[in-house]
Amino acid sequence: MINRELIRIKIVQLTYAYYQNGNKNMDAAEKELLFSLSKAYDLYNYLLDLMVAITQEERHRLDVLNQRAEREGTQPASPKFAFNKFAVQLEENKMLNEFLEDKKLTWKDDIEFIRKLCNQIEQSELYQEYMKIPETTYDDDRELWRRLYKMFIETNDDLDALLEEKSLYWNDDKEVVDTFVLKTIKRFDPKNKNKQELLPEWKDVEDKDFARKLFRSTILNADEYQHFMSEASRNWDFSRLAYMDVVIMQIAIAEMLTFPNIPVSVTINEYVELAKLYSTPRSGGYINGMLDSIARHLIDSGKMMKEMPERSERPERQPMGRNSQPTGRMRFVHHDAPAQAPQPEADGEDAQPADEQAPGDPEGQE
Repeated sequence: MINRELIRIKIVQLTYAYYQNGNKNMDAAEKELLFSLSKAYDLYNYLLDLMVAITQEERHRLDVLNQRAEREGTQPASPKFAFNKFAVQLEENKMLNEFLEDKKLTWKDDIEFIRKLCNQIEQSELYQEYMKIPETTYDDDRELWRRLYKMFIETNDDLDALLEEKSLYWNDDKEVVDTFVLKTIKRFDPKNKNKQELLPEWKDVEDKDFARKLFRSTILNADEYQHFMSEASRNWDFSRLAYMDVVIMQIAIAEMLTFPNIPVSVTINEYVELAKLYSTPRSGGYINGMLDSIARHLIDSGKMMKEMPERSERPERQPMGRNSQPTGRMRFVHHDAPAQAPQPEADGEDAQPADEQAPGDPEGQE
């Protein structure tokens, strides 16, 4: 389940934290990275179990309604949603239940949230139309839950706040993890019964090695990579740079040089998107131009054996002039000692406290 998109996000967060926390223990930082990634897999299973928790609450409500119907001599309530075929299979899934038991994950302490979610579902047109269908197939039931998940779980501010309270590691994971939950829903097959396979934590050993190597290369070769940035900025106003921009470019350069099979264009595009998410409004265009220039220098100097298209095929790089400075600045400082991040300007007019410089500040502890 843990893919390279998630790995890159975590390495941005953990590299930022590595410099901010002041504890430069590489082994401890790597353990923190792998633990942070494992927490994303916890969230994947926890969100699958949310559908089970909703189903169990609906079953309780069904019992209450049927007891009332029996007392009053009225028609019993439909069990269709409470015993939705997909949800029952998920509830019985052996792999999910073993994981939840091992990690002690449960929604039992959040019954008020579950009840509120059930109310919202029951009031929806999607639910009401489903309940009108006399007989539903397994495919109907699975598709209902796929749509309910997208409607009520994928985008839910209350859920986001609740998850943040439970683990700070989950702050930025949910958007990526949601895609894997939806993929899992579509993969469910009634023939597999309770032995339906969920997504594994790691697709293969290669991705785990990718995480380790990229993080170590980023930190251990920081001085060299920052030198490339300094050289590439000679014709630009680069006396100041957003702190997170340096972190993101440092990781991107590490990926270019460490993994020969990943095309340069893929690396640049991935980190431009991360810059848009974590840094300043102008950072995406600026980093795009910087990384393009650095990559061409590495190829021309023989340090990197990759190919790139002609400059005209990529967007023009966007220089950062004095009148277009993004918020949240840090002075770029090149250090002789390895693994040094840019240090904050103490009294410059654009200087700000470190905690104001990078939206999406990574969280270090749960």
